Amino acid sequence: MMLSPQAARMGTVWTTLRKIGPASRFSLPKKKLLRTDLGGRRHSLLASSTVRWQSTQTTLYDSEDDLDYRSKGLASAAALRVSTSATLADDLWKINLHRGNDNAWLTGPRKAEEWFTGLAPNECPGVDEHGIIRSLPLPTLSAVTRQSAKDYFNNSWTLYETLFAGLKGEEGFYRPPPHGLRHPQIFYYGHTACLYINKLRVAGVLSKPVNPYFESIFEVGVDEMLWDDMHKNDMLWPMVSEVHAYRKQVYQTVMEAIETHPSLDDSQGPVHVDKAHPMWALFMGFEHERIHMETSSVLFRETPYYLVQRPDHWPPLHPSATGKSTRRPPPTSKPVRGLDYPPNPMIAVDDQDLTVDLGKPAHFPSFGWDNEYGERKVDVPPFMASEYMVTNGEYWEFVADGGYRNAEYWCDDGWAWRTHRNMKWPFFWEPAGPAGSHEYSLRTIFEIIPMRWDWPVDVNYYESKAFCRWKTKKEGSPTSKPYRLLTEAEHHLIRNSDSNLAAARKDFTADKVMVTTGHDFSRGESGANLNLAYSSQNPVDHFPPSQTGHRDTTGNAWEWTEDHFNPLKGFEVHHVYDDFSTPCFDGKHSMIVGGSFMSTGDEASVFARFHFRPHFLQHSGFRLVASNYEAPAKHLYAGNFEGQAAARDATAVEDTHTLRENNENVYETNDSLHMYLGLHYPSSGKEENLSPIFPHDNSPMHGVGFPQRVARALVSLLPEKARPKRALDVGCAVGGASFELAKTFDKVDAFDFSQSFVNAAKRMQANEEIRFRVPVEAELYEEVRAVHEAGTTEQTRKRVNFFTGDACKLRDMAENGLLSKELYDGVIMSNLLCRLPDPMACLEELPSIVKKDGVVVMVTPFSWLTEFTPRSKWLGGFNDPVTKEPIYSKNVLRTVMEYNGFEKVYEEQMPLVIREHQRKYQYIVSEATGWRKTD
Repeated sequence: MMLSPQAARMGTVWTTLRKIGPASRFSLPKKKLLRTDLGGRRHSLLASSTVRWQSTQTTLYDSEDDLDYRSKGLASAAALRVSTSATLADDLWKINLHRGNDNAWLTGPRKAEEWFTGLAPNECPGVDEHGIIRSLPLPTLSAVTRQSAKDYFNNSWTLYETLFAGLKGEEGFYRPPPHGLRHPQIFYYGHTACLYINKLRVAGVLSKPVNPYFESIFEVGVDEMLWDDMHKNDMLWPMVSEVHAYRKQVYQTVMEAIETHPSLDDSQGPVHVDKAHPMWALFMGFEHERIHMETSSVLFRETPYYLVQRPDHWPPLHPSATGKSTRRPPPTSKPVRGLDYPPNPMIAVDDQDLTVDLGKPAHFPSFGWDNEYGERKVDVPPFMASEYMVTNGEYWEFVADGGYRNAEYWCDDGWAWRTHRNMKWPFFWEPAGPAGSHEYSLRTIFEIIPMRWDWPVDVNYYESKAFCRWKTKKEGSPTSKPYRLLTEAEHHLIRNSDSNLAAARKDFTADKVMVTTGHDFSRGESGANLNLAYSSQNPVDHFPPSQTGHRDTTGNAWEWTEDHFNPLKGFEVHHVYDDFSTPCFDGKHSMIVGGSFMSTGDEASVFARFHFRPHFLQHSGFRLVASNYEAPAKHLYAGNFEGQAAARDATAVEDTHTLRENNENVYETNDSLHMYLGLHYPSSGKEENLSPIFPHDNSPMHGVGFPQRVARALVSLLPEKARPKRALDVGCAVGGASFELAKTFDKVDAFDFSQSFVNAAKRMQANEEIRFRVPVEAELYEEVRAVHEAGTTEQTRKRVNFFTGDACKLRDMAENGLLSKELYDGVIMSNLLCRLPDPMACLEELPSIVKKDGVVVMVTPFSWLTEFTPRSKWLGGFNDPVTKEPIYSKNVLRTVMEYNGFEKVYEEQMPLVIREHQRKYQYIVSEATGWRKTD
């Protein structure tokens, strides 16, 4: 379905389509509405038997006045499944085929004059004497000229279009990847061009769009939220020729900005571009394009072989792919260690200063993404790391030994992913013999070649960790702890000392990508397969080792780590791209380090910090690590890559009050626990003669007792009949509202994601003494005893069942027996909705746990922050970029709840006071609404 990005984010159709009516120049035929789920799972499919639209740009308009109708009308047209041949969900993408003459144009090698919208490769900066184009060095932003900016732009733009010349025919542009978790390639063909325009507009360099419709539908990419989230391809996309024409317009627009914008006036000498400079957005566009060149190359590698072709001018495979420049015999079907691939000894790292200073200096003269800046000192205990990344040959042993059939080697999420995908070997391995023979070839970006057992294996995080467990069981670990993956800090210790973090801080040219082209990157003692030196991986023992004896510490393939993607101390978003990193600080993204053969520009920098979800497939492998100590990894939340990753009521990603250090959840800290005890038990402090609010005239005491008021609001909405049986407190924190509910309900289930909150609630339930701190001034505080509110008897307390749970997985909790088998009479959610990572997931599962005539009371200030909820999951709080209308969370919430079978029966503006110290308080006005289930 074709929606504005924000409408798509909400998973709803009404934002973009709600005003389409008789006045629209596109009238909709009679249709049947097919509904499944809302949100990421719920979408509407408008089916029709009319003739397929010939184009998503049926008419060109003469003025901006038509923009509103154009965007809405085209969204409606795209929502129509107008081909009776596409009857199955898996075939919906086929409505994009055969709408014009694109297939003939796209079949076979591209003609340079027809395909390239900027410079052709043979005339582009970065081309060699053989006509092969590779990456230029990363620009030095302390000395930018118009010409240097044009050269790097042309190199980035033409490299990207050379890659896309590798799709054979139009089908490759529209066919979804086999896992269904990413957009089809047509999106990425338009996405990078769109971002140039949108970010240059945000920075004030450009004053108007090039194509508002394209700059809406191509704006928002996909983060693979779940490995079974398959709803990304039910859409009528523009034709390739239309996007090609758009790219040509964008190229001309960006080139004109480089040539004429006064901020790049170099008539008096080179210009210094820093984060405050408007053209920072231009260099952001360059590096964004290079990221997508690499991720799109992975999608090429996943595309059916018959839909790709090696483009002219593309860098060659490493010579070892054809048996040249290798010390080994031709590959065999069953590899032999020491013959087909090298033994992989563990090398100790324990005789040097094992302290790492992470972070890119603010003054460093290259572009950097927001997560690179800041600082953190990490003390690394001694460890051992394998000399090489794990090879295809080593991994073959795991596969042949039944590693993909044995659940004991996999974490629960990893095994669920493996069974869902029916994976039996790494994805880029191509079976080359009878089933069970374990004979394989290897898929590269454009070719299938004989298996190279000495190249690093390409696997995801789950597959890497399964190998570690298998290796530990089969051979034992050389230390007291099992094999694991590398950490970010350990990676920087084994990098070549001539080009590591410390060296680059002293001399920016030590960051090799600043001064080295792809043509030269593989040369010398510190040579590496980076910056498109080659278009494939290489044998793991091809390049010289670092000073620690480790190989391929940069380039060849990314390495998975044990670290969650995380902010450094002092992290700040950049206003031009304020949600580049923060949505992924969620404990569900693993850091990858080192870069791959496809990594260029900032990706190839020593300061690069990138990440993917654990099921994500990339040009990525891993290195074995063993240690007698705990891994010096940064975890934002306890555990790795599963469960709710929401934090609560913190406004900074990392400072003294919200540190996510030491594997702690933000709201597992003592500060948060003490604050919530004071909030939930306002009678505390009476014994110590301490009031919750410092006594003064007009004191806002009406904001005290917030949890109890939420509970009483639910009770007031219940029918006047027999005592209600069961209530649920979602996000119960330390239990104040739960005990208030138990005064009315026979049974109260109450859960929170925070184990420390639940532990405190259970202690209050047992009437144990809990003392907590009440801030007074600066470092001064008073310690008080937590006291129940009046009427909370022992019998009342016994009616509550506290446990940990995930508000985004209500249905799973019910199926697993954590929630009651009986439906609930009442449910409360207190200031939780805008602190969830996926609020729609919670809302859409509410109907499954509430009985008919049951009531849900939801209280929220709608204070959306990307630290907790990815912008893609906000219900509202932004302007629709197409209609320009404000989208308010309150209105969306009502639409969603009514769609889910609830009617609104109550609304109140409910104040809340949170104490910071005795003379400073947060005053929050939450909206409390009540919803009765009608069906």
